[in-house]
Amino acid sequence: MPRSNRDPFHGTVGDDWRTSTPWWPDPPRPPAGTPNVLLIVLDDVGFGQLGCYGSDVDTPVIDGLAAEGVRFANFHTTALCSPTRSCLLTGRNHHRNGLGRITDLAMGYPGYDGTIPQENGFLSEILREAGYATYAVGKWHLTPEEETHAAAPRHSWPLGRGFDRWYGFHGGETHQFVPALQHDNHPVAPPASIEDGYHLSADLADRAIGVLADLRSVDPDRPFLVYLATGACHSPHHAPADWIERYRGRFDAGWDEWRARTLRRQVEAGLLPEGTVLPERPSWVPGWDDLSDDERRVAARFMECFAAFLSYTDHQLGRVLAFLDETGDRDDTVVVVVSDNGASAEGGATGSLNDVRIRNVDPTPTSELVERIDELGGPTVHNNYPWGWTMAGNTPFRRWKREVHEGGVADPCIVSWRGGDVERGGVRRQFAHAIDVLPTILDLVGVEAPSELRRVPQSRIDGVSVADLLGPGGSDRPERHRTQHFEMLGSRAIYHDGWKAVTFKPIAPLYDDGLDWNAPFADDRWELYDVRADPTETRDLAAAEPARLAEMVDLWWREARANDVLPLDNRALHTILRPRPDGRPDQLRASYFPGSSPVPERVAIDTKNRGHRIDAHVTIADDVAPQGVLLAQGSTLGGFSFQVLDGRLRYVHNLYGRTRLTVTADRALAPGAHVLSYSYDPHGDRPGGVAVLEVDGVEVGRASLAEVTVVAFNGTGTGLTCGYEIGPAVGEGYEAPFPFDSTLHRVDVALSEVPAVNPLTELERILFEQ
Repeated sequence: MPRSNRDPFHGTVGDDWRTSTPWWPDPPRPPAGTPNVLLIVLDDVGFGQLGCYGSDVDTPVIDGLAAEGVRFANFHTTALCSPTRSCLLTGRNHHRNGLGRITDLAMGYPGYDGTIPQENGFLSEILREAGYATYAVGKWHLTPEEETHAAAPRHSWPLGRGFDRWYGFHGGETHQFVPALQHDNHPVAPPASIEDGYHLSADLADRAIGVLADLRSVDPDRPFLVYLATGACHSPHHAPADWIERYRGRFDAGWDEWRARTLRRQVEAGLLPEGTVLPERPSWVPGWDDLSDDERRVAARFMECFAAFLSYTDHQLGRVLAFLDETGDRDDTVVVVVSDNGASAEGGATGSLNDVRIRNVDPTPTSELVERIDELGGPTVHNNYPWGWTMAGNTPFRRWKREVHEGGVADPCIVSWRGGDVERGGVRRQFAHAIDVLPTILDLVGVEAPSELRRVPQSRIDGVSVADLLGPGGSDRPERHRTQHFEMLGSRAIYHDGWKAVTFKPIAPLYDDGLDWNAPFADDRWELYDVRADPTETRDLAAAEPARLAEMVDLWWREARANDVLPLDNRALHTILRPRPDGRPDQLRASYFPGSSPVPERVAIDTKNRGHRIDAHVTIADDVAPQGVLLAQGSTLGGFSFQVLDGRLRYVHNLYGRTRLTVTADRALAPGAHVLSYSYDPHGDRPGGVAVLEVDGVEVGRASLAEVTVVAFNGTGTGLTCGYEIGPAVGEGYEAPFPFDSTLHRVDVALSEVPAVNPLTELERILFEQ
């Protein structure tokens, strides 16, 4: 450690060793018996989707944790993943962490800049200072998107925020069979292939077990923190085929019947009071009986894939817990299981083969879903279930992820500690929030939150410990967390002493709400609920109690001003397509080199919707038919690949997995040094343009590309690569990584000065013409 941070030296220093006495400070070490911590964060798992929360999806491992611990039935999150994760790890409200939104939607305001300040110390930083070993495994999504590449600073990566090791992925999602992985501070390829049976959930379990094996091989007593954040169950809902087959036919009764059965089980389990009313199905969600036979068959398969993904991941968590039994750590480990927000509606009304199609306002028609039904859950699609299953997954609550009615913010939370004072099978109805997790863990392990970390004074912690609720009799203790504000993309709510005021703000005209997404915030209608008597928000008391509602709304504004919530902004599309956050103009030229790490789409040169030219400088040896990728971006889910196949230059444009448009040279490449080129000249007045291939300036191929992507190539973090692909392959006829097997010197890319299409204007036109 730096000398300025050392303890005062307590030995003696003479002129030589004969008159000197060495001394070393004792390393930090918690008292003997201090428990370990395993914090498991599930993704997009709604309140009603775990078996122990009323579901018929098989989650025996998590159910076992609930049986030997406490389930919180009134636990809340922020409605989105990055913000909730920041709350879990800092104990501060999400806007105070700069994460009023996910990192991908950062804005230039203190509550939205995507950067968690150093004065908001992480649980990992606190526990490492106390002597813990600290490990992060899985999804991170707490680093600004512009800082997730190999040339970026690492101060916001896991190792920069108190974790000793990390294995996982940046961003909100990744392909579960071919993930975009990071190991500590650098990108790595998956350790096995699809053909080998690879799946990320098993890999993450392997890594969690591996870091703990490394620790216990050297130090049998040092306590640990493992932050295990699964990819499940964010889309894509990828699962091994045999696990999907286990659920064949299980959901044929549909989402309406599933909701009703789940509510009955929740009431029987004591999670909800007798008489809890199930909200009516929203008008924009069709009834199961109103679907055609094909629509029901596809919708059931979507849910089979989700259930398989969740069950398979639950099984992998069981392997981690079994290893703790082997090492003797299980009884001495506090296990916390949470989900980061409610179930996701990002699959649209009918379900999605690729969520990027939804973002491009090009949903998959039923005919295509039927045609490709057997691909669901596999590596060639980015499947996400329809709104009906989202609604059901949040049973018994209204709405879903991104929104601050209970369906978006009420989530599972389980605390289990075999060796601690935790009631077995307990249920707690007191209000709690993600910001309470850090102070509760610190309370359980006996570590105080420091006033200073690494010489940085620490800010106030917003959460409160709910450790006193965990023991026998905890259900009768008073509520500790009495007031909590919510805001997500303009939707707002405030909880106070059993009452909740809430208003929904649309981000685009996607649902038939009769609401204007562009209306002034002052015109938004607030609802009022007594959520102790009406936890499902079915009896709006705003008209009956206007004075109470006014007090609640005033309280929301006070909390908002005290927590960096302002300014309100629901313009998600504008943020996705915002100018560069550092204020620099678009990059018009770039060079890429073989062997370099993947470049995230956000910081790679942006060839979408504008004229561009790619020049690859190569040398081909004699008597060789060259093969391989020159420059690529994306995967089978969307992107492009400029490559040589069977000795001929070609370019593949993959329109988010729906269509592949290919230009191929009319002749083979000769040996020697060449400049291999691809250029795209957009029409300008309509989507699409003309693609041309050249070898040393001589045209060898030409075609019309009638369609182009509008927003993104794909959402799984594969990025831009030089000399190889990450996979699964963008095009057909080869398999990734398909490295270029001759000499590739570099690839230059140049853009035209003016984009052919303004993607924001185009998206708004499409949306408002719907």
